[in-house]
Amino acid sequence: MRVTEIIEKIKEGAYKNTFSMLYPQKTYEESAERYISILNKYMDSYGDGEVSLFSAPGRTELSGNHTDHNHGKVLAAAVDLDIVAVAGERDDNKILLRSAGYDSENVVNVDKLDPSKAIRGSSAALIEGIADYFKQNGYKIGGFNAYSESKVATGSGLSSSAAFEVVVGGIMSGLFNDGSVTPYELAVAGKYAENEYFGKPCGLMDQMASAVGGVVAIDFDESENGKAHIEKLDVDFTAHGYSLVIVNAGGSHADLTPEYASIPAEMKSVAKYFGKDALRYVNKDEFYKSISLLRKKVGDRAVLRAIHFFDENERVDSQREALKKGDIEAYFEGVEGSGNSSEYNLQNIYPCCSVSERSISLALTMAKKYGAKVVRVHGGGFAGTVQAYVPVTEKKDFIEKMENVFGKGCCFDLSIRPCGLFAVNA
Repeated sequence: MRVTEIIEKIKEGAYKNTFSMLYPQKTYEESAERYISILNKYMDSYGDGEVSLFSAPGRTELSGNHTDHNHGKVLAAAVDLDIVAVAGERDDNKILLRSAGYDSENVVNVDKLDPSKAIRGSSAALIEGIADYFKQNGYKIGGFNAYSESKVATGSGLSSSAAFEVVVGGIMSGLFNDGSVTPYELAVAGKYAENEYFGKPCGLMDQMASAVGGVVAIDFDESENGKAHIEKLDVDFTAHGYSLVIVNAGGSHADLTPEYASIPAEMKSVAKYFGKDALRYVNKDEFYKSISLLRKKVGDRAVLRAIHFFDENERVDSQREALKKGDIEAYFEGVEGSGNSSEYNLQNIYPCCSVSERSISLALTMAKKYGAKVVRVHGGGFAGTVQAYVPVTEKKDFIEKMENVFGKGCCFDLSIRPCGLFAVNA
C-alpha cells in the first residue's frame, strides 16, 4: 500500500482496533495524528511509494535484576511506549534510515558488512549487525528507505535500543522474508548486533521482551538445545487495581560503565571458581559450602552478588506462579524481595565511587512515602529509574508529587502491551 493510501485509511478510521490494542491510553485521534506525521515525514524524505508500517515496544523488567548475563531467569513485559517505522524497498542494496529528532541519515550498504569497520555506538552499527545476522543465518536482505519515531525515550530505562533493533529486524523480516523470522530470532539478531557491531556486552532480555510482547518468563539456561525457554503470561495489573509507573530519577549514567561491567564479571568470577562459565551452572549448595574460601578468592561483594543471583532465580519462579494464579499479593512480595536483594546483595542502587549520587535511593524512598504499594530499582541501576506499583485511585496524586521532586515528565504510566513486534498495515 502506498503512503498516501495508508494516510487516507487512517483518516477513515480503519485502524481503530489496531490502535486501541497498541495504545490503550491514547485516543484514536492522538494515535492517528502521530502515524500520519510519521508517514508524511517519510514522504518528505523518500517520496510516495509502497511501504509497510512496523511497531516495536519498549520493555520493563519485572523481576530477575541482572540475571540474564549469567543464564538466569527473568520476568519482563512489553509496554505501550513504542518505536514506529515506515519502510519501503529500494532497488539497490543500500539502507537509508532517518529518525525523528536526529539530523543525520543512517546509511548502510548491505554488501559491505564487517564488524571491525562498524562505527561503535552508532545506530548504523546496529542496522549493519542485524543485516549481518540475517545474512549469516540464511535470511534474505536488501536495501530499503525508512523513517522512525520513538516514544521510548533514551534514558527512560525502557530499552530504546532493543526496540530499535527489533523494529529494524522486523522491517527486514517483513520486506524480504514474508514476515517469517520468529520473535526469538529477531531478539537474537538484536543481541548479535549490539554485541558484535555496536560494542555493548548486553544480555538477551530486552530484545526478547520487545520481540515477543506481553509478560514473559524467560529462562536463559541454554544447556539443552542452545535456546532460552520462554513462557508468555496473560497479565493485567490494572485489573487488580494497580498502575505500573516507571520513575526516572534523573541521575547521570556518565562513567558508570565500570559499575555495570563489575556485576557480570564478579558473578562469573564465582562461577569460574567452580570451573563454570556462568553462575547458572554452579550448584547452589556447593556455593554456600564454599563461601569461606570464596571470600578470600573473589571478595565479599562477589559472594553477595552470587547470593542475589540464586535468590532472584527462585523469586522469578514464585512470581511467575503467582501471576498465573492471579495472586497479586504473592507477586508483590516478590517485587519487594527483588528490590531488597538488589539494594543489599547486588548493590546497584548507587555507584560506589560517588558520595553525592543517590538518585535511585531518593526515588525509592519518595515513592514509598507517596503511596506506592511496592517499589524496586529498575534495570541496570546505579542511576536511572525505579519501578513502582501504585493504586489506580492514587496514581494522579503520586505522579504529581514525584514530579515535584524529580521534574515534569519523570513518570511513565505504563500499560502492558499484549504483542511484540507488530506489522501495523499487514
